[in-house]
This record gives sequence, C-alpha cells and structure tokens, in this order.
Amino acid sequence: MKVQPRFIVLVSLLLTVYAAINFYIGWHITEWSAAVGLGYSPYGFWIPFALIAYGFVLGRIPLPDPLRPIGRLLKVAGSIYIFVMEIGLLLFLLADAVRLALWLTTGVSNGYIVVSGSVVLGLIAVLLLVGSRNAWSPVIRSHELQIDKFADGGPTEWTIAVASDIHLGNLVGRKHLHRLVERMNAMEPDLILLPGDVIDDSIEPYLRNRMGEVLGRLQAKHGVYAVLGNHEYYGGHIDRYAEEMKSLGIRVLQDETVEIDGKLYVAGRKDKTVEASGPDGRLAVRELLQAADLRKPVVLMDHQPTQFAKAAEAGADVLLSGHTHRGQFWPNHLFTRRLFELDWGYMRKDAMHVVVSSGFGSWGPPIRLGSRSEIIRLKLVLRE
Repeated sequence: MKVQPRFIVLVSLLLTVYAAINFYIGWHITEWSAAVGLGYSPYGFWIPFALIAYGFVLGRIPLPDPLRPIGRLLKVAGSIYIFVMEIGLLLFLLADAVRLALWLTTGVSNGYIVVSGSVVLGLIAVLLLVGSRNAWSPVIRSHELQIDKFADGGPTEWTIAVASDIHLGNLVGRKHLHRLVERMNAMEPDLILLPGDVIDDSIEPYLRNRMGEVLGRLQAKHGVYAVLGNHEYYGGHIDRYAEEMKSLGIRVLQDETVEIDGKLYVAGRKDKTVEASGPDGRLAVRELLQAADLRKPVVLMDHQPTQFAKAAEAGADVLLSGHTHRGQFWPNHLFTRRLFELDWGYMRKDAMHVVVSSGFGSWGPPIRLGSRSEIIRLKLVLRE
C-alpha cells in the first residue's frame, strides 16, 4: 500500500507536538527539582521519563514471551501517564501564565518555581487519587422509561441491566469485573445488555487471566446479549471473541434482531467502524428492524451514539450506546459534548428513549474526572 505524503506530514507533525509537550513537562520537573535542591542525573531522568511518556505505544510492540511482562508494565505506566501529561500540561501552562505576569511586574524568584512546581505536582497527585476512585468505584444510574406499547399478555415492567465499555484487558481485570457481576446480578434483571467494547483491543489478557470465568456468572431471566464496539474490531479477534462469549451463554449480536419470549425485541448493530470498509459494512437500522413486529417493544444497541433520528424512524423504542466515556476525564467532555448529539445521559428523540453510558471500565488511564464508572438500571414500563 502506497503511503500518502500528507499522511507522513501529519504523523510527523503529531510526533513533533507530542515530543514538545513532553519536553515541556519534563523541563518543568527538572527545573523544580533543581530549585528544591534535589539532585538528578540527566540520563537517569530523561531516559525513564521518555520510556514512560511513550510507554503506551512501546508496550504494544510484540515481544518474546520472557519480555512480555515488561511490555505490559510499559503499557500500564504509559496509560496512566496520558492523564498526567494532559493535566500536567494544563496546570504548568497556568503556572507559566502567572509566572509571565510576575516577570512583567515584580520579577520571578526561585521561590515561585518551588511553590508553583510543588502545587502543580501536588494537584496532579490528588487528581490521580480522586480520578482513580471514580474509575474503580462504580455507581448505578436508574432510568424509568415509559413505552407506549401494550404488554400483550407479558410483563408490564422489564428490568434491564446495562454496562458498556468494560474494556477488559491489562488494566481492567478480574477485580473490577467482579464488581460488575455482583452489582448486576443483585438487580435480578430480566435482561443484561452489553453495548460494545467488552474487551480492550487484544483478547490475549482476557484469555490469559481467565476473565470468562467471572463474566460467565452474569445471570438474567431472559439472557445476556452484547454487541461489538470499535475496540473489538481494533483487536482483530472478532470470531474468537464471539465464540468465547457464546461459550459463556452470551450472544453477540452482529446486525441481528432476537425476539425475547415473544414479548420484546433486542436488536444489535455492528459497530460504525465497519463502515470504513464500505457502505455495506453494516445494515441500516431500518433493514435491521424490518423483521420485527413493531407493535412490541424494541431495544436497540448501537455502540457509538449516532443516527438517533434514523433509529427513531425505524421503530426503536430504546437506543443504548456507550463509546464516549463522557470524555473520561476533564476537560475532554467539552469535546465529546460537541462531537455527539448526546455524549452521556438520557434524552428523548421523538418517541424513542436514548441512553448513553459513560461506561464501566476505562480506556488508557484508569482515571475519571467529571465522569464515573457506571452501570445502568433500566425499568421499562409498558401499557397494560
């Protein structure tokens, strides 16, 4: 495949900007270290700093079996550093704005470097602790949705437990998964739905750590269903993943609609990622629901929160999505809010209810600020 010059220029620009940001942060750390009297070796600082700064990428390089733990450690350290880099950049820029104002008026003393550096590094440490708590302490958010359709002899209320973006991998593992299973099963749900990104790219850590033993304990009266997210596609193990889920009794819907006990439909779309392969990558919502009896409730899962109007027109009563993580940590939610019609929470689109979850797990750093690890509890209420 021929690489376009524009692509080379773009990648080079991004790498340059990334290197500049990290040099800026590293320089501030070394300046503060010198100001407080902490000695350091340039090589002893910059080499480990560079390994951590680029760890998220370096950790993805295939390594021989004996060296794989090193790769995983680099990826974990690099993941956490993504948060440190973003917050550190914002805080150091703010400190430098004050520094510039002082320099233009009274001058900058060594004391300011000590105080500002200490405040910034202290804030980063505090935000790491708070963000980690938010990521590992899930909350349950409840929504009662009135569906203007008759129960048709079935239950007038359905309890549905929903968890999107679990991201099982090297960072989110069995311990956090135990929390999910425990809380979902405690709801005694009629259905459990997983709207994509159950695994985080590679299926290898999921298999190595036998996470299926835990995930398979999910229990719902009418079964557990999932759809694919963009990260399942990124990992390239779709068939293996679907088989693993099937062995647990979890059905992965890939442009499929299933009827539940003759009373309700659950439909699952392939992720929007497949549209890159052409317009026939996945079914349109109208095609997906054409076999459903629209006199009965229809719950649609589509990982990325897009095409709300088309889903409403096709007859879906409830649309469940995730993907956005609500930006995961501040100030990223300012961008997700602009990118999506709804990046988190609930809205009504014509007669259709839309619920977008901020997700249960995390991508990259296991940090959340301005968002929480969450499980959704839906109560569908039908007409008698």
